[in-house]
Amino acid sequence: MTTIASANTGMNGFHASAILGANLQRVLVDLVALHLYGKQAHWNIVGKNFRDLHLQLDEIVDLGREHSDTIAERMRALDVVPDAGPKAVCAQTTLTDFGSDEVDTTEAVDKITVMLREVAATARAVHDDVDSEDPTTADLLHTIIHDLEKQAWLISSENRKPRKA
Repeated sequence: MTTIASANTGMNGFHASAILGANLQRVLVDLVALHLYGKQAHWNIVGKNFRDLHLQLDEIVDLGREHSDTIAERMRALDVVPDAGPKAVCAQTTLTDFGSDEVDTTEAVDKITVMLREVAATARAVHDDVDSEDPTTADLLHTIIHDLEKQAWLISSENRKPRKA
């Protein structure tokens, strides 16, 4: 019985199936959109805790940029051509639009938290299919999911109230 992985492996290395490539493309465009929306928020937030949130948004932007680069480079290593041009990102992202106006820091925290969770959800949605074909790439998704969910927790804590016992 030939598995997808063995069918795509030869003298020239492992090559991703069309499904693996499409799954990685989904993660890629959401990470790029997170980076762009994070900068949009960074520039346009106003209100309480502005400076701290302004700096925290740069951490999220860096995370999106670094992980999108990791995914795009992995795609190339698997002989897939990534497309994170503006048209592709705009057409393919699943993220909720941040908007283009000034936004209060409290609302920005909620919006960015949703986006972080949306990107993590995309990575989780493709994880099992990716893992069945290429566990090495699934390991990259583990790190991405971990980092996104950690940032969602950190930033969402800005607006949380303590639970009553």
